[in-house]
Amino acid sequence: MILVLLLPLAAMLLVGLAAAVLAGAPQAARAVGAIGMCAASVGGLAAAIAALVLGDASSLALPWNAAIGASFSVAFDPLTGFFLLPIYGLSAVCAVFGAGYLSHAHHGRGVAAHWLFYGLLVSSMALVVMARNAVLFLVAWEIMSLSSWQLVTFEHEREETRQAGITYLVATQIGTAFLLVMFLVLGTGSVSDAGGAGGAAGGAAGSLDFAQLGASGRAASAVFLLALVGFGTKAGIVPLHVWLPEAHPAAPSHVSALMSGVMIKTGIYGIVRVLSFIGAPPAWWGWTLVLIGAVSGVVGVLFALAQHDIKRLLAYHSVENIGIICLGLGVGLLGISFGSTTVAFLGFAGGLLHVLNHALFKGLLFLGAGSASHAAGTREIDRLGGLMRRMPLTGAAFLVGAAAICGLPPLNGFVSEILVFLGAYGAASAGPAAPAAAAAIVVAALAFIGGLAAACFTKAFGISFLGEPRTPAAAAAVEAGPSMTVPVLILAGACAGIGLLGFVAVSFIAPLAGAVAGIDTAAALAIQEAAGAGLVKVSLVAGVLAALVLGLVILRAALLSRRTVRNAGTWDCGYTLPDARMQYTSSSFAQPLTGMFRLGTHRHWTPISVPFPERAEFSSHTPDVFSQGVFRPAFAGIGALLSRMRWLQHGRLQLYVLYVAATLLVLLMWKLG
Repeated sequence: MILVLLLPLAAMLLVGLAAAVLAGAPQAARAVGAIGMCAASVGGLAAAIAALVLGDASSLALPWNAAIGASFSVAFDPLTGFFLLPIYGLSAVCAVFGAGYLSHAHHGRGVAAHWLFYGLLVSSMALVVMARNAVLFLVAWEIMSLSSWQLVTFEHEREETRQAGITYLVATQIGTAFLLVMFLVLGTGSVSDAGGAGGAAGGAAGSLDFAQLGASGRAASAVFLLALVGFGTKAGIVPLHVWLPEAHPAAPSHVSALMSGVMIKTGIYGIVRVLSFIGAPPAWWGWTLVLIGAVSGVVGVLFALAQHDIKRLLAYHSVENIGIICLGLGVGLLGISFGSTTVAFLGFAGGLLHVLNHALFKGLLFLGAGSASHAAGTREIDRLGGLMRRMPLTGAAFLVGAAAICGLPPLNGFVSEILVFLGAYGAASAGPAAPAAAAAIVVAALAFIGGLAAACFTKAFGISFLGEPRTPAAAAAVEAGPSMTVPVLILAGACAGIGLLGFVAVSFIAPLAGAVAGIDTAAALAIQEAAGAGLVKVSLVAGVLAALVLGLVILRAALLSRRTVRNAGTWDCGYTLPDARMQYTSSSFAQPLTGMFRLGTHRHWTPISVPFPERAEFSSHTPDVFSQGVFRPAFAGIGALLSRMRWLQHGRLQLYVLYVAATLLVLLMWKLG
């Protein structure tokens, strides 16, 4: 079975190479790339589902380089299968969307190379979750990083795109450096535990196969922290998130959807996988993830609320939802450390299910935003407006995604968030003060995030899709073609389907959550049935309401079928011709909320000094405080320090050789010592 699972990876590489060969024929390259990537992704999705249904646990190990502990070792287990579902599923719909998006927006420029790197990105993500050797994992991780960087810089002629590419490349390489150290610690036991012995019992020193990796004591804690930084950089936890709001707006919309929907989740996969190497977690690991999740969720949604670029707004919501996932994982770890199987199960179930749910609604939102910005020629929310009447399918799908990301029932975001809520409530009722305090943080953070997310998407959807067009381009917008509308409708249907069948989603995630939490099958089944019972009621209520709404629509159509229906303007307080200037801007809508927090917002306005001013204006800009206040000064300082060492670069080859020889001599003396 493992060979069948590897076939889609090979197919994507072949399709990418075929598209690259057709670089001189952009139309043919576009067709081969889009159709081939979609077909390979669907094949991979079918293989992953079949392996999950059959309970496959196959593996393959081929020799590679014994000197560095490398082997081509891949395997399939429930965790791998679960992450393959969003990887292949979202990549298929994004490939379809990309076919239409690139044909309209870029006139064939660089399309062949785009599909080559698209195939590399998807296949490397799949290989990351299948790899069972540290060297193979890091190679796949690096291919994933570099191929996604190439896709981010697709429109490299723009200065902001080049800067975004540099920021992303630096961030991902820093994260990889931490992962390299983490695997060295796991493989060699170079960090001793309290008793002086590194590594875990049963581990083979020097081996880099996952089956032989392990750590305990202080080594395990070091591995946990290194994993948080290395994988957290890719996932986008605060303050390591600064590349997300730069890279996602710069990339083509289907690439943004793929990166936000699934690529950043490889960081979550890495954290969960590493937790399986390092034994029972102490309580402070759970506390760390809870605090990281709370800070990432709150900071992400606050900065999203202050944005006016719709893709930048969605990028900050990726930070927010990674925070929600970390909250779930933190609750799960606390459940293990405090001995509560119910809390552990619900925390991991909610966190992992939110991985899938976020892939669906965030992919939907990025694709919907791409359609809207393509039709109106801008990503600025204040230059959109009135798109619902002109793009009804895209607008309706975007509304579904907006409600889902806010955690509103009966959509999929509600199902995963309610599991985390239930886990937190279980921790609060466990008795000891420590889990109760953690539960209070989780509940407060989720409530705060949900409220601000609702306000943010009221702004994003209301100003972009409702009201009057704010520019002639928005007034001339039309619905995109089937290749761009069908993907968003598929994702909207998936969001609604999981929400309406939440109890089925819980039963699907239960075996994986139980395995990650270390719970036996019988206990996991009992908790799943208790959690699913409440979701059955939600589904029944939602079904009754949907039937009622459908009945009212049918009744209205029947009553009006024999009448003449005319359209007329509303009264609008005496204004029969409403103008876009009478509408809220994104700055003015968000100001009452963003003004309550110190986000470093720069505000510009024209004071009103007369009763009937000819002109009044208000706008705001909120840069990322971590980027501007932490990382840019830090890198500027490092650059200034290194510039003082340029005297070492004098261009004399013989002295460079001397440097190398001196370094080798020092290393030899250290080794002999």
